[in-house]
Amino acid sequence: MTRFRVVFVSNAESAERWAETLRAALPEDALCFEPGAVPPEEVDVVLTAAPPPGALAPYTRLKLIQSIWMGVETLVVDPTLPRDVPLARMIDPSMTRGMVESAAAHVLNAHLRLDEFARQQREARWKLLRTPTADQRTVGILGMGELGRAVAETLLQLEFRVRGWSRTPREVEGVESFAGDAALPGFLADCEILVVLIPLTPQTTGMIDASFLARLPDGAVLINLARGGLVRDDDLLAALDSGRVRHAVLDVFNVEPLPPGHRFWTHARVTVTPHVAALTNPHTAAGFVAENLRRLAAGAPLLGLVDRARGY
Repeated sequence: MTRFRVVFVSNAESAERWAETLRAALPEDALCFEPGAVPPEEVDVVLTAAPPPGALAPYTRLKLIQSIWMGVETLVVDPTLPRDVPLARMIDPSMTRGMVESAAAHVLNAHLRLDEFARQQREARWKLLRTPTADQRTVGILGMGELGRAVAETLLQLEFRVRGWSRTPREVEGVESFAGDAALPGFLADCEILVVLIPLTPQTTGMIDASFLARLPDGAVLINLARGGLVRDDDLLAALDSGRVRHAVLDVFNVEPLPPGHRFWTHARVTVTPHVAALTNPHTAAGFVAENLRRLAAGAPLLGLVDRARGY
């Protein structure tokens, strides 16, 4: 007997990449990877990633909208999204590990000034640059949710001084914690390296602007692994041009793919990566989907439920 009718709806993820793994993980469910092949009013669960606005409106009897991405910002702002249906984001240990590895690699790169050595190599310059030890370097984490906490714990193991900012208080042992808008300037003041992991919401869109960047120490390094919409590109470019920000590592952008003519591509103080800091792995993510559908069938609390008012 079929438990749920489940449809995969995404222009951003390949159904072929997910099909075999999801079928193995959900043997009790009727899976469809061609949305038009099933009447939408007969669908119980949608698996999705950044669907076009309005794409989920026809699904009128949904019991769950399960994102296969961690970020849900395009879903929560879609006015046609069924409002009374639970929306869950992906929580995948593999993605968390990937983000921790990416953040640690970029922090170490900035700490050891490898970006500056790379510029010197391009200019055929031999110049010694001294660095402090990790315990003399302060790293800030903007956003202390699940990912921020995991990154903080790894950086503490590397003996960095770690401080974290969140909208509401989040205490992590060994981390100097800041919370709320009033605490933001004090948090930024000593962040020699800033790792951005905060969700994109209407409140955080454009948050990293000229005023924000001016509060960082001179020569700070910005590492944005969250969402491009957090950053005002022109303000960041101005800070890079002046040297106020020494370097920026950008994995995410306001427009993706990053347009060929954008200055980020060629700026000597920018490292560009193509949104790869934490990719969803179907082989591990399918287990999370299976667990949430098991909970849905049993009437148990769902994992990764999104507070639509907060946007995450």
